[in-house]
Amino acid sequence: MLDHKSIRKYTDESPSDGVIETIARAGQQAPFASQLYSVLLSRNKERNPYKAPLLFTICVDSHKFELIMAKRNWKLVANDLSLLLFGIQDAALMAENMVITGRSLGLGSCFLGSAPYRAEKISEEYDLPKRVFPLVQLAMGYPAEDPPTRPRYPMEFALFEDKYPKLDQDTISKAMREMDNGYFAQDYYRNLNAKIPLEGDREETFTYDNYSWTEHICRKWGQWHPEPKKLLEQFEKRGFLYHAKKTEMNTSLFKARRKIR
Repeated sequence: MLDHKSIRKYTDESPSDGVIETIARAGQQAPFASQLYSVLLSRNKERNPYKAPLLFTICVDSHKFELIMAKRNWKLVANDLSLLLFGIQDAALMAENMVITGRSLGLGSCFLGSAPYRAEKISEEYDLPKRVFPLVQLAMGYPAEDPPTRPRYPMEFALFEDKYPKLDQDTISKAMREMDNGYFAQDYYRNLNAKIPLEGDREETFTYDNYSWTEHICRKWGQWHPEPKKLLEQFEKRGFLYHAKKTEMNTSLFKARRKIR
């Protein structure tokens, strides 16, 4: 686990059905709230990202659970925000178990975090019913590369005992240096030719000699997705938020009846 790295180049070897089942089964053994997940699998190398032999799509799945509730003569009244939060926990923990299991069997993998913004397209591709939401995709196969592990924050910037500390400028600067210098040592962004363009009035002053992780991640979250509208639309197209609206409506009716009485 300490040697984890994202793999984007794979050999032509396809994992066996037994290996795939072991990965999925180990994923199921992750801690869960309600098993609000499902996993989709594509073996289409030509279509899969990075031509990976396997592409898993791990979904938050309320659909199956609601079918079980119907069999028990229950109706879902929990709001969708709560369901999504617990479902995200279930699906994320399952996905991580799959990564670790794949690694233990000699496979490499790479998470694709943009799935929620392509939820409707993914849903059309896999013919998903409503109330199933793609959370993350996972490309996987036997590695054809061996990149170094990527830097992480120093422990004192990640593990806080007893209470959250007041982070002074020296501590922040040290954490930034460790991340940036680690990526500089690997010439990561230069090799990828990856630099997020600046938007607005900011003047570009960075070259690959001083552009590293902290600038990269600040440009991402300092420019992208300022409004939640697109993501909320994806949730709604997948059938979520309906119950929240229904509950709100029922609450309004209840208050109205009380006034009448």
